[in-house]
Amino acid sequence: MFEGILTKTYYGNTVGEWAIALAIIVGAILVGKVLYWLCSTTLRRLTAKTETKIDDILIDMVEEPIVFAITVAGIWWGVGTLTLPETAQSWLDKGVQALIILAVTWLVARLLESLFTHYLAPLAERSENTLDDQLLPIARNTTKFAVWALGIIVALNNAGYQVGAVLAGLGIGGLALAMAARDTVSNIFGGFTIFTDRPFAIHDRITVNGYDGTVTEIGIRSTRLKTLAGRIVTIPNATFTDSAVENISAEPWRKVSMTLGLTYDTPPEGMEKGMEILRRIAAEDEDLEEEPLVAFSGFGDWSMNLLFIYYIRKGADILGVQTRVNLAILQQFGDAGLEFAFPTQTLYTIRQQEGQAG
Repeated sequence: MFEGILTKTYYGNTVGEWAIALAIIVGAILVGKVLYWLCSTTLRRLTAKTETKIDDILIDMVEEPIVFAITVAGIWWGVGTLTLPETAQSWLDKGVQALIILAVTWLVARLLESLFTHYLAPLAERSENTLDDQLLPIARNTTKFAVWALGIIVALNNAGYQVGAVLAGLGIGGLALAMAARDTVSNIFGGFTIFTDRPFAIHDRITVNGYDGTVTEIGIRSTRLKTLAGRIVTIPNATFTDSAVENISAEPWRKVSMTLGLTYDTPPEGMEKGMEILRRIAAEDEDLEEEPLVAFSGFGDWSMNLLFIYYIRKGADILGVQTRVNLAILQQFGDAGLEFAFPTQTLYTIRQQEGQAG
């Protein structure tokens, strides 16, 4: 009875032949799973003991594409044992070839990505030139796009599609495509403008369109900023050609302007003493550059004002220097008996005498 079931024919193949094909497919999937487990455990432990990183990178990059290719080959082998119509067999062969090509493309793309991540990126970080930091993301994305585009074209060609005719057909709608992609084109030209004019570089702090942050990546189409709040903002490159960009990192020094109000009972000698203290504080701080500007700037509503302008050198801790200067002012003005004013008002009242003749 069991033999009779195995010899029954369905769609041109016996139940036994269908079972054999299914067993081959399941076996290929199991082999792929076992191979993936071996790569993830045993091989990784072995490569971790070596001094070089190349073997670790190779295992990490090739395990998934190789397992995928083995699974596809097993499916093709299992289905190939069956008697299929000529059309179905042809589609099967072409489909397997396309999948194998895509697996190889996946492998090459992962290897190139690993090359950029583990070798080229550290070299760019160690160099003092910021141009390579800007070009590296573009080279990485362009290489990835080129590899996948070539792999897909070859896969489609092996699958029986006339890729040349398809590409020629795209030229018919080229005008409509160009109109639809005009924003992308403007962003690409904006990217070239950034690389030629170089208004900023990687790691520069800039402000544009109300955003204040550090440039983390400059791409062909967009630029990424990490704001002071820690958020990533993606800005189209066309924005930089139409908007004013302030490069804060390019400043030679940081200008700080402050007004100190002293009480109106401060004598002229006290005002002169206050200006002398400000000049001395600026001269003694090694993080201040240029000559400070100190002046008796005017008479306010409730204070006599001293203008103090100083310049913090590039690379210094801005907030730290300001704190140090402010504490020095507070202490030395207090030691000199100079009092800071605060808003006050004096009210005069007139009281009429009782019994005054009307």
